[in-house]
Amino acid sequence: MSVNKLYYLVKPVIPRSLQIATRQYFVALKLRRNRDLWPINPAAAKKPEGWPGWPEGKKFALVLTHDVDTAAGQENCIRLSNLEESLGFRSSFNFVPERYPVSAEILQTLRASGFEIGVHGLNHDGKLYNSRRLFSERAAKINNYLKEWGAAGFRSPAMHHNFEWLHELNIEYDSSTFDTDPFEPQPDGVCTIFPFYIPGSNGSKGYFELPYTVPQDFTTFVLMKQKNIDIWKKKIDWLAECEGMVLINTHPDYMNFGDKKLGPEHYSHELYIELLEYIKDAYEGEFCNILPIELVSYLIEQKYI
Repeated sequence: MSVNKLYYLVKPVIPRSLQIATRQYFVALKLRRNRDLWPINPAAAKKPEGWPGWPEGKKFALVLTHDVDTAAGQENCIRLSNLEESLGFRSSFNFVPERYPVSAEILQTLRASGFEIGVHGLNHDGKLYNSRRLFSERAAKINNYLKEWGAAGFRSPAMHHNFEWLHELNIEYDSSTFDTDPFEPQPDGVCTIFPFYIPGSNGSKGYFELPYTVPQDFTTFVLMKQKNIDIWKKKIDWLAECEGMVLINTHPDYMNFGDKKLGPEHYSHELYIELLEYIKDAYEGEFCNILPIELVSYLIEQKYI
């Protein structure tokens, strides 16, 4: 049995505080070993062959995404979308279909305001890729939710991924990978800061892979206990310089909007506001804030497949 499978088998009986403390310990170890590859892997900056550039000739693309891991996170979604809308941004929200009752009202409100809906696994139990048979069983259910929600995109919990198996999903894009992130359970980065196409096989359709390129909020503020957005700014400045994709994955579950005590698993939403304001002020007119499905549609139009 692999270490990952063993961890998710016993995870339900491990106190949450111990889970976080253990991950904090291993993150510190991995950080020392990967300073040359994280948060920036210089090799990932190479533009792919035939790259068409960004819409409207912009220098880089900004893709904001959110994984809604829990019911508590779902309760913060409208507050978060209102915050982004007030600053002139739009994003994608990925919900877990069978971990908590997903609110049809919240989905509709987000869609009506110009935000995108995606699917984030099925149960969020770490077992999706345990076997091909299990994946296929769950893929059928995931496809039903994709259709029901009118969603085109998928992201696996814990960034687990298998490019071949994902062909079983009726998706236009997946976003379960990253350019470089040695702290994830499956740490094999794709070493690019650009989207890329994964062709179909054996009669299946292809899909685009959109790797996240900015360190996740949970890693940065909970596991590394950072108190500012310096790591985010450093990475975004490099991505902008390289004319790459600034794809951010944050969680409303871990954002504290000031109405509750700040716990060990949370960070102030003011840090996220600071991030958006930094991008807006430092790179005004140089980027396009684009939804994942809009980016995919653009790449198809440009015949980047």
